[in-house]
Amino acid sequence: MTEPNQPLTVNAAFDGGNIRVVAIDGDTVDLEIVTDHLSDFYQWFSFRVAGARGRTLRLRIVNAGGAAYPFGWPGYKVRASTDRRAWRMVDTAYGEGTLEWTWEATSDIAWFAYFAPYTMEMHHDLVARIAATGAHHRQLGTTLDGQAIDYFRFGDGAKPVWLYARQHPGESMTEYWMEGALDWLASDAAAPLLAAATVHVVPNMNPDGTRRGHLRTNAAGVNLNREWHAPTPERSPEVLCVRDAMDATGVAFALDVHGDEAIAANFIAGYEGIPNWTDDHGAKFYDFGQRLAAHTADFQTEKGYPKSAPGTANLSMSTNQLAHRFGAVSVTLEMPFKDHDANPDPEFGWSPERSKRLAVACLETLAGMIDTI
Repeated sequence: MTEPNQPLTVNAAFDGGNIRVVAIDGDTVDLEIVTDHLSDFYQWFSFRVAGARGRTLRLRIVNAGGAAYPFGWPGYKVRASTDRRAWRMVDTAYGEGTLEWTWEATSDIAWFAYFAPYTMEMHHDLVARIAATGAHHRQLGTTLDGQAIDYFRFGDGAKPVWLYARQHPGESMTEYWMEGALDWLASDAAAPLLAAATVHVVPNMNPDGTRRGHLRTNAAGVNLNREWHAPTPERSPEVLCVRDAMDATGVAFALDVHGDEAIAANFIAGYEGIPNWTDDHGAKFYDFGQRLAAHTADFQTEKGYPKSAPGTANLSMSTNQLAHRFGAVSVTLEMPFKDHDANPDPEFGWSPERSKRLAVACLETLAGMIDTI
């Protein structure tokens, strides 16, 4: 039981944490999200509140209006947990640049985050577990902070497939997707795909940003998904080591996993604007999306990003670069911070478990069409 007059405390000094206290006035807590190091980007937050039992807290992120994607706040709901396993949505309001929610505390301590966190400690547990299945593991390189870029290889089929995630570290649903993908690849269910393809997996492209609690950048404040045309050891060693490995294997199909702040749906984006676009090449991308939508209610093709005009693709982005460089069927998958509105979950919204299941649906879809790629 909480002691009388126990002070309310806020802390984000942990793996992936991000918040700064502006003021605590009784049960009202004013907070700010901290910008990524050497960058103006911010939107990811993860923190805990202690000394809360029996209090009705009013929590306010007062700099939300200056975040990287403020148009993502309307309709968004904060995730909250008392055990750091189940992350439920909390009714959340946004207005006049402030994100606000109320918490009726029945426990001494509670955690709040932009989405269910996937920390570097969780990443290492995942790597250890998948390596123990006998999957081939390799360290492709190291980050600016000296962390490992982990890689797994499955199968020995002729088609080189690359799966990679978390270029933007605040998009934590992407590593839950990777957990689902890796578990499936290590199972007997993957045998048909692995007979036709060799699958290369980088579950976390940005360990430094993950541990530091960044939204979008690495330790140098660099957006890795704008480095694929010319990565360097000084700015983007993460991209450099992965792209070098891709050059060694070739790429027939690539899936880059992301999260989107504003659109309440799962969708894919392609490479329509690359200089060497052909309709036959593009048809394979569209076929993947149509097959995936037919396979799971948690995917749709109506909502998404506008297509690039011919010849206007940004080749610094991985999907465009790989489609241009290798002729790959190159896919960006976007999952929501909100919910998949066409198939909603009023308690959890888009969640870790649904992210894992979508990974399986993606790979089952790929298995069904790998011979056409």
